Amino acid sequence: MTNIVLFGPPGSGKGTQSAILKKKYGLVHISTGDVFRGLDPESELAKLAKSYSDKGNLVPDEITIEILESEVAKYPDAKGVIYDGFPRTSAQAAALDKFLTSKGTSVTCMLALDVQEDVLRERLKGRAIDSGRPDDADPAVIQNRIDVYNNQTAPVADFYKAQGKYIEINGIGSIEEISQRLIDALEAATA
Repeated sequence: MTNIVLFGPPGSGKGTQSAILKKKYGLVHISTGDVFRGLDPESELAKLAKSYSDKGNLVPDEITIEILESEVAKYPDAKGVIYDGFPRTSAQAAALDKFLTSKGTSVTCMLALDVQEDVLRERLKGRAIDSGRPDDADPAVIQNRIDVYNNQTAPVADFYKAQGKYIEINGIGSIEEISQRLIDALEAATA
């Protein structure tokens, strides 16, 4: 089973690239952001998750892990999973390892998109318009999301570096150029 952690700051292209990898390899794409946004907006869980994400903050680990595990359980026959936006903390990374081990599998690799902050801000502003994502329209929320990523999420890379599963990918260029870099890295990691 191929399990890819597609990693990078907000606006690095994880969603766009996940769709390409999903189609090419027949994998399931699980985006924690999409899962949270897809919750029944009247549910207590959705309200709780929204109260964190609206400010650009991370949803607490226990909630995120529970939701992720229930989402993965929906695809018992999957060839593999692209984890987009998860794990976001070292505790989540350890929980993912434990969960996958219980299923007889493990993370294949972390593909980490590297994009400079000025490019991220421009991409997020564009996404607010193109995708109707109001959370990407406020410059203060954008900066907070980038700061939260740098301070709380970026250290997760060390978890996978220690396992020899971290692969940095240049996230600047055309969608096709970035896709090819990801495909080449994944092919090398699974060879």
